[in-house]
Amino acid sequence: MLNPEVFILAIESSCDDTAAAILCNDKVLSNVVANQLIHTQYGGVVPELASRAHQQNIVPVIDAALKKANIKKEQLSAIAFTQGPGLMGSLLVGSSFAKSLAVALGIPLIAVNHMHAHILAHFIDEEGFDKPEFPFLALTISGGHTQIVKVNHFFDMQIIGETTDDAVGEAFDKSAKILGLPYPGGPLVDKYAQSGNPKAFPFTKPKVPGLDFSFSGLKTAILYFIQKEKAKNPNFVDENIQDICASIQHTIIEILMDKLKLAVQETGIKQIAIGGGVSANSGIRNTLKEAEQKYGWKTFVPKFEYTTDNAAMIGIVGYQKFLSQNFENASVVSKARIQF
Repeated sequence: MLNPEVFILAIESSCDDTAAAILCNDKVLSNVVANQLIHTQYGGVVPELASRAHQQNIVPVIDAALKKANIKKEQLSAIAFTQGPGLMGSLLVGSSFAKSLAVALGIPLIAVNHMHAHILAHFIDEEGFDKPEFPFLALTISGGHTQIVKVNHFFDMQIIGETTDDAVGEAFDKSAKILGLPYPGGPLVDKYAQSGNPKAFPFTKPKVPGLDFSFSGLKTAILYFIQKEKAKNPNFVDENIQDICASIQHTIIEILMDKLKLAVQETGIKQIAIGGGVSANSGIRNTLKEAEQKYGWKTFVPKFEYTTDNAAMIGIVGYQKFLSQNFENASVVSKARIQF
């Protein structure tokens, strides 16, 4: 008989955020994230600096998670960590610490696929947030991924559409860079878009067959458009920033929604859940909620703190793996790329 109270320590270190969480079964007791501000000056994440910062942050972050949850390390049932995908140096910091602590405490070690975690974050027991029923469609949108996934069960998932080039988060950030906005620019595009006209500047949507995405052509179109307008008026961006951002965001959301509608049509599944850092975007969240009325879908938008990289989502996968006794030994390796 399993202990009714399963305490999972979860560690997430796939990119530039060091995160730790404590879960009791499917409830989050603490969820601590240390951001790395150093990358802002470089306009993107510098892998070597990221791994060094993880080494500095991991002990205080885990200590803070335990204290906030009011749990002693001796009470832990298992340790879950991000195996991949991600930056190898960053992943190794999290996995090495998880392995060492699991061995020291004599408790199971659980490896978690970061992308599974973004999808299964919806199964965290959170007041006011419903859990999807199987099967459902998951739209995972982040700086590195854009996927439509058919989710049949916790670990039975199939990618039915993905980007052929840039991820949607990259499209937001690179568009922001073209506009002269600081990194990370995606949230700033969203902020300016809220007070702009989404139809002020039409951008052509790429024609990609099936359920796959492409964003590189849109990014190039935005670059040429801005260069052309600035040649005529050097102050064009400053004078039209809200409308430009609203038009870019509107086009990206239309691309995502066109593919989702096609996926619903092809699969007959009308439950849609979004996850990943870009699911924090207000325009995407609002459009998805409107789709419930428009198309009769049931949509699931995660709590804001579970959209960007966090350890609570690693913990909920860890809990499900704990229930099925799906453990690893200390020979498990981190993987920058990992099979879905």
